[in-house]
Amino acid sequence: MKKLFIITSAFISLYSFAQKKAPDNWQTLDPKADKAYGTGSEQAYKTLTGKTPKTVIVAVIDSGIEVDHEDLKDVMWKNAGEIPDNGIDDDKNGYIDDVYGWSFLGGKNGDINYEATELARLYQKGVKKFKWMDTTNLNAQQTKEYEEFKIIKNKFLTEQSKQEQQLKSIEMVANFLDKVKNQNNGVLSKDALKKYTPENETEKQLKKGLKLAFTLGLDVKELETQIAEGGKMIGNMYKYNKLDSDSMRTYIVGDDVNNPNEKYYGCNRVEGPDALHGSHVAGIIAATRGNNIGIEGIANSVKIMAIRAVPNGDERDKDVANAIRYAVDNGASIINMSFGKYHSPDKKLVDEAVKYAQSKDVLLIHAAGNESKNNDIELSFPTRELDGGEVASNWMQIGASAYKGDKNIIGSFSNYGQKKVDLFAPGVGIYSTIPDNKYINESGTSMAAPSTAGVAAIIRSYFPELKAEEVKAVLMKTVVPFKGSVVVPGSKKEKKKVAELCVAGGFVNANNAVMELMGLNQNQKKK
Repeated sequence: MKKLFIITSAFISLYSFAQKKAPDNWQTLDPKADKAYGTGSEQAYKTLTGKTPKTVIVAVIDSGIEVDHEDLKDVMWKNAGEIPDNGIDDDKNGYIDDVYGWSFLGGKNGDINYEATELARLYQKGVKKFKWMDTTNLNAQQTKEYEEFKIIKNKFLTEQSKQEQQLKSIEMVANFLDKVKNQNNGVLSKDALKKYTPENETEKQLKKGLKLAFTLGLDVKELETQIAEGGKMIGNMYKYNKLDSDSMRTYIVGDDVNNPNEKYYGCNRVEGPDALHGSHVAGIIAATRGNNIGIEGIANSVKIMAIRAVPNGDERDKDVANAIRYAVDNGASIINMSFGKYHSPDKKLVDEAVKYAQSKDVLLIHAAGNESKNNDIELSFPTRELDGGEVASNWMQIGASAYKGDKNIIGSFSNYGQKKVDLFAPGVGIYSTIPDNKYINESGTSMAAPSTAGVAAIIRSYFPELKAEEVKAVLMKTVVPFKGSVVVPGSKKEKKKVAELCVAGGFVNANNAVMELMGLNQNQKKK
């Protein structure tokens, strides 16, 4: 799910680029006061004037965070019980020199960057198990397992074929852009596009899409960056899906992949080899406010705990469970989880960690996914639906929305669900921090989850008496509703009410939540 781009069958979708440029920091703005469907956090601070916040810890389980980024270094959590770089577990929590957090993806032989999907890992295990087995003479249990493997195999081969097509699509778009640029001294521009004569029907469609994007303010550099990122990410995923990922994991991290209960492994290198995604997420929540640098984070009294457990590929259940437990045990009151997958072989481990977080009053905020799917029909993992029928009450599932209040306000890529997605939050064209003291726009439910986590952090900071479930309840109660119909993600013309696409029927709003908790309403506030 850690995807920052959207690929269609023939060419890259221009959805994220064919939008009128949103105001800077639009995720902090308010629909009523600013005419932008942000979180209303700036308005909330005006309402909160005179109240003193308590610092809260938000754990970001992700790909890694650049802890010395100019806009993040002052908001990073530091383990007060640990003496940096002395090679000793000073606070006796089982993790040596965990000053900023912990990585479950590194060891003495380096750090994992790319990993196989969970589907690929299941396929690899099945191949090893049944390669030399006489499948014509199996007992009942073996027959059951073999039939399950055949389903996995079919899904895996289908997924590999899909990735091949995606790579071809990206290459096609890149080649098209090169052709346009080559006729204009290497520069992609609106005039260059106008002069270019398409060679086939596909190029006609690409030209049409780019023309629209230019009209609405296309950021050429951003488009080219996303195409490059897309080719790199999918290309490596396709490559690593064919490798023995368990052996690679064992060599790099050094843990036992067959021991799901192992906890104390990894390293303290929380940035890792690719901290773009995690740094972007962290900045949305808490980039330093008022420093006249970069962006304004949503929350103003937060420390970000960095936990690295999400590679480029699918995260492992063991790492997710341990990451949640590490966050809880080290003081986090909110955990942001901008990741997910569609297979979870060790779901019980994660379920137990979710229940542990619930018992310790920790709010879990999870991205709904970027595949335009209905979560009511197809679950992604991790999930609040626990084995045994229990539903975790400390869990929020978040879809992505855009800044403008029109029919396209729901991100075309966003997953949704009237029963399984709680609400929508800013997730289209979000400007935030990335490594090397830089900033870019990204889109995804990965951005919507931290937008919500930032709002939750405001509530937990200023109203510390509230339990996790109560924070969730007030955020659900005070969403900004939307009167009109919106385009259903993944469709071209189908429209529904927002209330048919999520539980709360609207968009997260910090100011509404604050006013509710302070016993105010809009008319009282104006007086």
